[in-house]
Amino acid sequence: MENTIEKTFVIIKPDAINRALTGEVIRRFEQKGLKIVAIKMKHLRDEELAEHYAHHKDKPFFKDLVEFMKHSPNIFMVFEGVRAVDAARQLAGSTYGIEAEAGTIRGDFSMSRSNTIIHASDSPENAEIEIKRFFDESEIFSYDRIDWVEIYSAEERGLPR
Repeated sequence: MENTIEKTFVIIKPDAINRALTGEVIRRFEQKGLKIVAIKMKHLRDEELAEHYAHHKDKPFFKDLVEFMKHSPNIFMVFEGVRAVDAARQLAGSTYGIEAEAGTIRGDFSMSRSNTIIHASDSPENAEIEIKRFFDESEIFSYDRIDWVEIYSAEERGLPR
């Protein structure tokens, strides 16, 4: 797998917000070496949830999922880094909290199949779609994180050898 800088999409869900885990979740992504390039908080509308969770619309838990995601605001973030999608998925851990490894976000903070603390894009293609769904281009920032020289090699940062 190629080591290229990419963007990924993450939602901090209502359970994490109501349990005051927001700072801890963001800290883990930043300490891993991922850079926040967009962040905002908002309540989700039915239309947005129907689009975002369209792949679950015929499942018995869909209605409960929609209600869960609406009962509190969510925090939406775009992170950037080398293989950011894979890194975010590793940090998140298995979807079912009981099965997630200790040390992952879900492994440390979730016991549920539905109250899973965060959503993280599962592919670069879906990350692009999800980012466009929740952010305008003008809301995504480009800047140099000064510690990237310590996090990534020159080659990983796209510099010539």
